[in-house]
Amino acid sequence: MIAPDTAAPVASQEPIHQGSFWLPKAVSTLAPGVDNAWNIVMWVCVFFFVLVIGTMLYFMWKYKRRSENDVTSNIDHSARLEIAWTLLPLIIVMALFFVGLTGFMNSAVAPSDSFEIQVTGERWLWTFIYPNGTISPTKLIVPKGKPVRMVMSSKDVIHSFFVPEFRIKRDVIPGQYTSIWFEATEAGKYTLECTEYCGQGHSDMLATVEVVEPEAFKQWLESGGEDKNMPPAKRGEGLFAKWQCGTCHSLDGSRKVGPSLKGLFNRDETMNDGKVVKADENYLRESILVSNAKVVKGYEPVMPLFKDTLKDDQVDALIAYIKEQK
Repeated sequence: MIAPDTAAPVASQEPIHQGSFWLPKAVSTLAPGVDNAWNIVMWVCVFFFVLVIGTMLYFMWKYKRRSENDVTSNIDHSARLEIAWTLLPLIIVMALFFVGLTGFMNSAVAPSDSFEIQVTGERWLWTFIYPNGTISPTKLIVPKGKPVRMVMSSKDVIHSFFVPEFRIKRDVIPGQYTSIWFEATEAGKYTLECTEYCGQGHSDMLATVEVVEPEAFKQWLESGGEDKNMPPAKRGEGLFAKWQCGTCHSLDGSRKVGPSLKGLFNRDETMNDGKVVKADENYLRESILVSNAKVVKGYEPVMPLFKDTLKDDQVDALIAYIKEQK
């Protein structure tokens, strides 16, 4: 694994790109089509808003009752008018449907030469697995100018994969795979959000999408995204930040979704079943790899399982870091 901001390739000096009043900057090949659909719908709505409200105001002025002698018209039906205001909106809505369908189909069918990445969503973490086995939590690194297909699944509840600058959004569903693709057109850092409420940590379920030049991406991928040339505890600090462990576990003693890690090592902990366990190396290892085996009293078993994700040396590094939290 790589420590944050040390082994990842450099993408751009500006982490966030500012866009227009309505939309963020468009930085994918799919974005222009989505923006065109947005503009068409918006201006159709503006046109009819002005037409309807303007006509209403005109009629209010034109047919205002100005004296007791004014009488209401006895015209109560117009077949031509009723047919017009039924058929014209129908035609407009059908046209808008095909505008939206075109964009939807373009985002659903990936090019045959797309680079495929497995995406796993779980409370409250995004994990990205590359074809060569490289695992990158909370940071999706992709090459500029290359189609990338995301094959997504969830371990628990429904999540939603959304990158505003790419104009892509797709639900991530437990028990099945969904997919979406994009081709980034500009290097930089962008925010991946979960837009389906998934529990207490929903607002913290964020990840960084880092678009880099193809050569930088190739070098990062060949290295496996790892930087092992550092002390175990320092490497564990990087892993702690990278896997967003701080979302659920504090280092200052405050209560979060999970118990605080401050002073945890060799402390006696009471489990939900009433047993008292000493938080030694074996307990920490088991709690990281099989988190539901022993759950501290007062907490829910919501921590992801890392037994198929973390390597032994990575677990050792995390334990070394936890032991330093006095």
